[in-house]
Amino acid sequence: MKYQAISVAFTAFLTILVNLQANAQIQPQAMTNSGAIFPKGKRAPANNFTGAVWVQQLIEPDSAFNIPVGYVTFEPGARSYWHSHAGGQVLLALGGIGYYQERGKPIQILKKGDSVKCPPNLPHWHGASPTVGFMQVAITPNTVNGRTTWLQPVTDQEYNNVNK
Repeated sequence: MKYQAISVAFTAFLTILVNLQANAQIQPQAMTNSGAIFPKGKRAPANNFTGAVWVQQLIEPDSAFNIPVGYVTFEPGARSYWHSHAGGQVLLALGGIGYYQERGKPIQILKKGDSVKCPPNLPHWHGASPTVGFMQVAITPNTVNGRTTWLQPVTDQEYNNVNK
């Protein structure tokens, strides 16, 4: 009788765990700051992004180091508008699942450890997948040439055009 009660309790516990795991796979995974190296930062301006995006400026450009470096957290479905950098940009993927697209090319999927060189003056956008957030470090060299030129929002059709 004692072992039967333990077996029923254990079976119920396993059922709960399986249901929690299934729900975790279905529900969008917001990026928490647990395990993050840098603080989440401040909310990015809505006039350059779709969805919730957070930016922590790590290095401000100055006369000796003209290379701003920022830590960016994209909630699921969030993305930048199309934009370009006169001096180019480098992205380092730190976690989650990211999207990156240059004008006229297919979307690239970015995962932890990936890096991207965005060529100077080439319109591009980057952000999170629809269901998993994304964390990146953005390095913008050569800011004497200009920092960022913001363009139009990425449409839902463009955003959802993964692997097509």
